Amino acid sequence: MPKVEVAGKTLQCDRGANLRQVLLDNGIDLYNGKAKLINCRGLGSCGTCAVEIKGEVSAPNWRDRTRRSLPPHSPAKNLRLACQTQVLGDVKLTKYEGFWGQGENPVWTAEG
Repeated sequence: MPKVEVAGKTLQCDRGANLRQVLLDNGIDLYNGKAKLINCRGLGSCGTCAVEIKGEVSAPNWRDRTRRSLPPHSPAKNLRLACQTQVLGDVKLTKYEGFWGQGENPVWTAEG
C-alpha cells in the first residue's frame, strides 16, 4: 500500500486511489481560506486543490494540464490538482498559500 506523507502524518491508501479523496477522508485541510466553501468538488475546474507532489502518481490528464495552464497557476510551477491525481506509490506533499495554493510559502509540508 502506498504511503502519503502530509502535514506531519503518514497515511496509507490503495494503489490508484484519488489523492483528493484520500486527503479529505483523513481530515487533511486541503483547501485554503474560502476555497473550503467554493471549490469544484473534484471536477478539476477550479484549481484550488493544487499541491506539490514528490513521488509516484498518475500522469497529468487534460483537466489537470488545462487548469494549471490558466492564471493564477503557472505551468512552470511543479503543482498538480489533487482531485485529478491517482496515488501509484509513496508520495510527499506540500500545500502552498493563496486561494488556489499558488503562493510561494508552504501552508504545510510532508513533515508538518
